[in-house]
Amino acid sequence: MTLPGTLESPPARETTLGVMGGGQLGRMFVHAAQAMGFSTAVLDPDADSPAGRVSHHHIHTPYLDEQGLRTLAHCAAAVTTEFENVPAQAMQWLAAHTRVSPSAQAVATCQDRALEKAHIEACGVPCAPHALVREEPDLALVPAHLLPGILKTARLGYDGLGQIRVRDAAELVEAWQRLGRVSCVLEKRLDLALELSVIVARDATGRVVHFPVQQNTHIDGILAVTIAPAPDVPAETARRAIAAATAIAESMSYVGVLCVEFFVLGDGSLVANEMAPRPHNSGHYTIDACDVSQFDLQVRTTAALPLVTPRQHNAAVMLNLLGDLWFLDTPQPRTPPWASVLASSGAHLHLYGKQQARAGRKMGHLTLTAATPGEALQRAREAAACLRLPAAAVLR
Repeated sequence: MTLPGTLESPPARETTLGVMGGGQLGRMFVHAAQAMGFSTAVLDPDADSPAGRVSHHHIHTPYLDEQGLRTLAHCAAAVTTEFENVPAQAMQWLAAHTRVSPSAQAVATCQDRALEKAHIEACGVPCAPHALVREEPDLALVPAHLLPGILKTARLGYDGLGQIRVRDAAELVEAWQRLGRVSCVLEKRLDLALELSVIVARDATGRVVHFPVQQNTHIDGILAVTIAPAPDVPAETARRAIAAATAIAESMSYVGVLCVEFFVLGDGSLVANEMAPRPHNSGHYTIDACDVSQFDLQVRTTAALPLVTPRQHNAAVMLNLLGDLWFLDTPQPRTPPWASVLASSGAHLHLYGKQQARAGRKMGHLTLTAATPGEALQRAREAAACLRLPAAAVLR
């Protein structure tokens, strides 16, 4: 049901959960909420959004449209968000009319890399050495030891967008101009051993639970592979990462699901990269490999239901499926060979209902589960080779 800012037959408010954003994360939240008996309402400006297509109600308005927000607050007992670029002002408006998690302040912090890094460091968690570039004179003040580095827009960057690698001061100036002369953060390029992420959930009472540490591989700035449990992360490193993510959540009095991404450096030290105030791509394997998924925990924190510690019952490898897969050897999109992949035991295919495949667009994910990590990895190798994914090269 798609309605322009109003609901003809609003569901019972006390059993309805709302979500700001209609992408795949919202879609999986809606599925989890509906499985637990809730009605759902999605606010998203896209009339054909993946979450809006499966929700009981789709409020089709811009995020800052007051009538749309009023309708969502009227029909939903609680509202959450599915991506960090929903305007914090919208979350703040909703919080005056219904229960909202995470808070507008937490969302605003995660939307700005400068605020985010300052907050993480205030929690005693190290970040990569960095400098702020707000205006042109700041370029000349950048310390030489931060180069080579990566220049990132302070806002609205994700999946490798809004980021340019720079080797020297001249390239830094050129990159800042290419990014539109907007506020940026320059991060020093570090000697990385591996990347990992931690997903925690915290409720309004302060209870915090977490999933096992996940090991991630990115290709061209986009997550390609997640392996859980993380095979190359020492137990002490995992403990420190979980403690850091928990401290960050507690420092914000955070309510909801929070993902913190970390770099493990060549010397074994740990630095935080960024955080997302929502479920995360690296946690999609939890749907098939855990007794409680990250979306189940999002429903529980949104609805003020008890949190339980998740249990991973199968080893898992998650492969991201981008739109490029639909265009292998053909200028026109074709259906990938799903039947061949699904012939493998432990293969779980999730497609997001997006009607048009495009290069770099997240179209779905494939999770391979097994009784042992070795079996799951072997199944992932076979699936990646069958689909001719770039991930096949990093799974050898």
